[in-house]
Amino acid sequence: MKVSLFCCSPVVAAAAILFATAVHSPSVHAASGPEVQASGGGAIPIGKLVKIKAPLGLPPVPIPLHNPPTEETIALGRRLYYDPGLSVDGTVSCATCHAPNLGFRDGKALSNGVGGQRGTRKAPTVVNVAYNTLQFWDGRSPSLEKQAEGPMTNPVEMGHTLEGVVKHVQSDPTYRKLFAQAWGTEQITIDLVTKSIASFERTVVIGNSPFDLFYYGGDKKALSRSAQRGLKLFLNRKKGNCSVCHVIGKKYALFTDNKFHNIGVGADTQGNLADAGRYTQTKNASDLGAFKTPTLRNIAETRPYMHDGSQATLKDVVDHYVGGGTSNPHLDKEIHALDFLTFDERADLRAFLESLTGTLPPNVGPPADLSVKIQTAQRQ
Repeated sequence: MKVSLFCCSPVVAAAAILFATAVHSPSVHAASGPEVQASGGGAIPIGKLVKIKAPLGLPPVPIPLHNPPTEETIALGRRLYYDPGLSVDGTVSCATCHAPNLGFRDGKALSNGVGGQRGTRKAPTVVNVAYNTLQFWDGRSPSLEKQAEGPMTNPVEMGHTLEGVVKHVQSDPTYRKLFAQAWGTEQITIDLVTKSIASFERTVVIGNSPFDLFYYGGDKKALSRSAQRGLKLFLNRKKGNCSVCHVIGKKYALFTDNKFHNIGVGADTQGNLADAGRYTQTKNASDLGAFKTPTLRNIAETRPYMHDGSQATLKDVVDHYVGGGTSNPHLDKEIHALDFLTFDERADLRAFLESLTGTLPPNVGPPADLSVKIQTAQRQ
């Protein structure tokens, strides 16, 4: 069954209105809808439009014009996210490296893909990826939709082809029904697959942490005394100066500047870099060894740390900055030794970082009917 996308669907009508408004305003705050970013084109979902509610401490969730979230696309994307059938041998799903019980990571320094192959960078968290302006450590993907394609075709990760992924999904009658409900067609394309996954990932927004309750909610008892001292150190340009990259704003805190920095990780004693980082995309010498600033939200759950997983604990991370990172010709100008911090101050910084843990939103775990398939894949 094929349904026209130009029918009088409330989603299509809403998207059209939002698009018309976006012509005059780059970002739109709809009265009863999500913040919308002008981007892309293609099919528009036909289901029930939903607003993804941002918790305390976060701004409105950015939504691309061409992919407004609906109940149907989010549910479909959730199923696709947890389906190991998207990998070439049926053993690896998105959740293999980005599991909700591990801070939407996998707890490893370097992740394993099909055939047990090991990647070269740590799997970043999916928490709050909706707010990233670019995806991946080196920023090579401009959107969540495009990002979803990368692991599917990476020979070390899921090892599939985009055509193979579509064939797997198209052959499943359950998926054909769900795509018809979400997109008005049983003719599945990779564009619809990645849009659905991206819509689900945009629901993984986490705030409302003890820090948020204290800083934005006015609850002066929400943070321990140690964490409060750590917050002051975090903000103080003459002390921790952490917020120069892990930004805290007046109304919300993403804990990232969405930029790329060389912080002295992955360089040997001679200053040679094991990974060129952002330079691989820009070819600008200033980007050598620079990687995207990760969010610090739920950082206590996303160990180990850094793009290469080289720091096992938050203590190791603080100690890295205390030492000023490993010297190399492209070290960021904001990185300098913090060896003047006392041991108590370093402990206070860790206490503050631990206060950034919020609770997962509902309905982000695996669908019940996929549990057997997931368990089988995990045993292989």
